[in-house]
Amino acid sequence: MSVAQAVSYSDGQSRLVDVATFDRATRSEAIELVRPCCASRRWVSELTVGRPYRSLRPLMSASDDIIGDLRWSDIAEALAAYSRIGDRALGQGRESPWSRQERSATTGVKASVAEQLRAGNAAYEQRFGHVFLACATGRSAEQILSALQQRITNPTVFEREVVRAELSSIVRHRLIKTFR
Repeated sequence: MSVAQAVSYSDGQSRLVDVATFDRATRSEAIELVRPCCASRRWVSELTVGRPYRSLRPLMSASDDIIGDLRWSDIAEALAAYSRIGDRALGQGRESPWSRQERSATTGVKASVAEQLRAGNAAYEQRFGHVFLACATGRSAEQILSALQQRITNPTVFEREVVRAELSSIVRHRLIKTFR
């Protein structure tokens, strides 16, 4: 059984892994551990090559630095793994239950809010060519909708930096769900 399989429950909950275990893991085991946190192959590669980290803080700092340096194509690769906010995340790996948990505020919302999210997502995707990405942890459906409505008017270059920051926040939350 791999390190990643040993730490993952079938319901998507994870046993926290010591960063020292990640530091000692084989490259393939290390990749398997962090891939659910971010679907960018470049991020996964650079984060695993950068070991050892020894603790969570330097690991998260390295992640932030890597995301800050990603080309837009790398970010787009990560975005492709996300479903629309308001849609149910499908799949089996750790990232699907995490996504459902992170977006729990958008389930069971008033029909009018759900419809505005659907319409806003479609308009956003039409304008920018990718899903609307927001760190939904701790935010209500109304707050997410408000962010979507505000961000849809952003110039593309500015919105890409907002997306980068949101991705970094999501990845930080997922690293915290993986490591201690």
